[in-house]
Amino acid sequence: MALPYDKPSPWPALLDFLAERLPAVHREGWRQRLASGEVLSETGEALRPDTPFVAGSRVYYYRSLDHEPEVPFTESIVFRDDHLLVVDKPHFLPVTPGGRYVQQTLLVRLKRQLDIDTLSPIHRIDRETAGLVAFSVRPQDRDAYQALFRERAVHKVYEAIAAHDATLTWPVVRCSRIVEEHGVFFRMNEADGEPNSETRIDLLEQRGEWARYRLEPLTGKRHQLRVHMNALGLPIAGDQFYPHVLRGPLDVEDFARPLRLLAREIGMDDPVTGERRRFRSALELAWPTFRPGLRAP
Repeated sequence: MALPYDKPSPWPALLDFLAERLPAVHREGWRQRLASGEVLSETGEALRPDTPFVAGSRVYYYRSLDHEPEVPFTESIVFRDDHLLVVDKPHFLPVTPGGRYVQQTLLVRLKRQLDIDTLSPIHRIDRETAGLVAFSVRPQDRDAYQALFRERAVHKVYEAIAAHDATLTWPVVRCSRIVEEHGVFFRMNEADGEPNSETRIDLLEQRGEWARYRLEPLTGKRHQLRVHMNALGLPIAGDQFYPHVLRGPLDVEDFARPLRLLAREIGMDDPVTGERRRFRSALELAWPTFRPGLRAP
């Protein structure tokens, strides 16, 4: 929910705004929700009863605990020190609150588990993707870590399972322009024009009609790996959006059919400690039991 730009603001505190504009929950109810961490900023930070009203900012609150879909998979900690936290995220779990997910997000789960209110993700991976996600522990370190991703100073490696195509020669470097698909807000596609994305793709192993691939994205466009694999005629196994939409964002999940895409490695020079960091996911992609539908590029 975006807070209005009333000038001057008639609400000194966020609590005042919520109680006046959303009276279905009485003022004391909003106070309790804020105190228990159920109202979040757009970065996933829990907002308190005395949080000032900030015009134009976005807040997220949990509408109905009884109806938020439960994600029946657990995350695991890969690394933790005073500055940095790296976690293995399971398939289907969003990193931050949004849409119909708040409590069932990696950020909120970790804040409650570790009791670190200042925890903040320094990058994102798709809800459908499993693997490594890094968090800044202290607010004063957040921008330094996020700058590494903005400046492409982080080496990222993914793995994916898709159909095997014996006609292709590996490795392949895919460069293209990726834009939002017209009329379908949750899908991206390749378009004419100057490339804004680049991925290096290599074959790791083959098992029958399927193969496991190594993907190294130089850029970080939305759905980049899924779009590039699909453009090669090799849509990632379990992909519900490419090449065809099989389910909408609000449809019931099929937990038995995850997207076979894994954030396998992250490497960087730690801007706080100066150490060279390299993390590797302990998760493994499950080989599909269904047959691939290979398309022409």
